[in-house]
Amino acid sequence: MVILRKAIPGVSESMLARFVAKASREVGLRGVVNVLVTTNRELQSLNRRFLGKNYPTDVLSFLPMSNLPVDLAGDIAISAEIAAKNAKQLGHSCGEEVKILALHGVLHLAGFDHERDNGEMARAEGRLRRRLGLSTALIERADGERRAAKRTARRRHSR
Repeated sequence: MVILRKAIPGVSESMLARFVAKASREVGLRGVVNVLVTTNRELQSLNRRFLGKNYPTDVLSFLPMSNLPVDLAGDIAISAEIAAKNAKQLGHSCGEEVKILALHGVLHLAGFDHERDNGEMARAEGRLRRRLGLSTALIERADGERRAAKRTARRRHSR
């Protein structure tokens, strides 16, 4: 199920549901994936409540409770505002950015963890990004931003 609590140009519930179903099949994820596209305020509230981090973020993934009787793979929450901002900065559509964030969330639900897996999730995300026709992967983008920040810091330090 997809809920668009905050509308994004070029994104419909049916389009996003089809994409998430396809991404889930590509990673072998079984069960229903619920997606909520909402505000920064709600993402901040979820991030604070479940992860103890008091700031909005672009995407969150939540595994289901183990004792649920339904075939649920998990839930994904996406910030419409961050998606729109990223899309503008990166020169692609809001629809593409939401798909990039949804793919990242699906990979987390499939058990990947980029903070601990020595690049395994980044490689999977890059491979799936190409297969699904997306321009950039979230982890690749974040890694590139970190490298650029380190280069800038080194240049400032060497002056």
